[in-house]
Amino acid sequence: MKILSIESSCDETSAAVVEMGEQNRILSNIVASQIEIHALYGGVVPEIASRAHIEAVSEITYRALSEAGITLKDIDAIGVTNGPGLIGALLVGLNFAKSLAVSNGIPLIPVNHIKGHTAASYFLEDRPEPPFIALVASGGHTSIILVESYTKFTTIGRTRDDAIGESFDKVARIMGIPYPGGAEMDRLASIGDKSAIRFPSAAIADDSLDFSFSGLKTNAVNLLHNYGQKNEEYSKEDVAASYTKAVCSSIVKKLSLAFDRYDVKKLVLAGGVAANSHIRKELTSFCGKRKIAFYVPPKNLCGDNGAMIGAQAYYEYLDGNTAGSDLNAYPSSQND
Repeated sequence: MKILSIESSCDETSAAVVEMGEQNRILSNIVASQIEIHALYGGVVPEIASRAHIEAVSEITYRALSEAGITLKDIDAIGVTNGPGLIGALLVGLNFAKSLAVSNGIPLIPVNHIKGHTAASYFLEDRPEPPFIALVASGGHTSIILVESYTKFTTIGRTRDDAIGESFDKVARIMGIPYPGGAEMDRLASIGDKSAIRFPSAAIADDSLDFSFSGLKTNAVNLLHNYGQKNEEYSKEDVAASYTKAVCSSIVKKLSLAFDRYDVKKLVLAGGVAANSHIRKELTSFCGKRKIAFYVPPKNLCGDNGAMIGAQAYYEYLDGNTAGSDLNAYPSSQND
């Protein structure tokens, strides 16, 4: 089954063509990034993001079809992200996808963005089959999810404030690292002393599976401001390494509780933060000790992309989840 898919939930406009079935293949996956635009402002500006999506969506969609060597007549369904995300940005991709679907008589499939991130793992050669636990971590989301089937997701833990990626970016900005700062924090952490600074845990101190990255972030920001006020020099490498250590230990603490409570032996790491080498290494070790199968997509499928939306769209289609021209977007969801 060939699916054209469109993703525009934040600051990447993406269109892809995937072929799903016995073997899952990506025929094309075009991503138009807005990083250079938003770097000027230190973060994503929703209105600017929406306008950039309008400028890009048509061109990249037809590029995706061209690279796949097909036309709309060869497409069996169109998948599109309809939430959660920035409402203006979502509406651009959604309305474009609806127009294509209605005018060409092609089934339209709404896809939850969080489910899409998890579905990126379905392109692995040894891909996971539900049930499994997924940790979806990105600039806007941090959730621990029990995936009972390809379409039934239950959030069992989440951040109560900032997302992991957001906290990395904000700490990086205080250190003068341009947006987005996550990749540079990852690099600096590799050469810093992770025991140099003691940061608090982001794991909520109760029996829930929730996080609070706002407190951890604020602790780091206050420390950096104190250094600045006293004109004291500090090591960016040590801050990055110590902060990353606190993030990793917080994740492991709550995932340990999750696997104690649920009778599953598979973990999927997904979302933009899944590209972080230290989190990957820490969870590889954790899963090895607990004899848990660990799945993580390649780095090029961790960020927002159309291919992951196409993968999830396939299973939504099999489950009968199609939509009409009245399909709308929503900024948040229970899996947010």
